[in-house]
Amino acid sequence: MSPGALRGRVRAVATPERVGEAARFLVTGGAAYLADLVVFNVLIFTGTGSAWAKVVSSVVAIAVAFVGSRYYTWRERRSEHPVREYAMFLLLSVVAAGLQLLCLVITHYGLGWTSPLADNLSSNVVGMAIATVFRFLTFRSLVFPDRSAATRP
Repeated sequence: MSPGALRGRVRAVATPERVGEAARFLVTGGAAYLADLVVFNVLIFTGTGSAWAKVVSSVVAIAVAFVGSRYYTWRERRSEHPVREYAMFLLLSVVAAGLQLLCLVITHYGLGWTSPLADNLSSNVVGMAIATVFRFLTFRSLVFPDRSAATRP
């Protein structure tokens, strides 16, 4: 692919609308990530097992992410069926949280890396990176799809 063709493809994907959408997604995700990180670390440093701490912190983060996604990130894409939105959001968030938990379980229980640092790196860095890509793609296409095309004549 030539450099000119590549630039054209990037411009087609990186529209101002899509860049703004990605920025709002990162702000919402940052708030959810911070909630996840704080709850996870408070729990593991007060004696809760790593896997349970991750489950609880994920529930808190999912709640923060839903509010941010529905009312900020994709506010113009909300449907008239918030129960359906929430159900899809919850299902996909549980899958994404499962990806993070899987990273933690592999390193903590499979590899024996049991320090708080190893737990944080595996679930809150590697797992979060994988889950973030999954969330953006699925939330944007399945939970908050672009409904403007359906309403155009």
